[in-house]
Amino acid sequence: MPLSGEAIRLMNYIDDVSVTLRRILTGVATLDDAERGLVSEHLALAKPSAQNVLDALAAKSPLKETL
Repeated sequence: MPLSGEAIRLMNYIDDVSVTLRRILTGVATLDDAERGLVSEHLALAKPSAQNVLDALAAKSPLKETL
């Protein structure tokens, strides 16, 4: 089954996020413990999260409070 242009575009966005996460992982090595804690907390509180997106993809009605 061929993919729609929208599906391909979304998959490209996911690839962009993966590149960003690789950059973040590279920077983690330069942080001290306090900075790691702050960055970790910031990431944990970021919305929408990857889990929010996965939940929306699994749901029949993906438009819910994810933003």
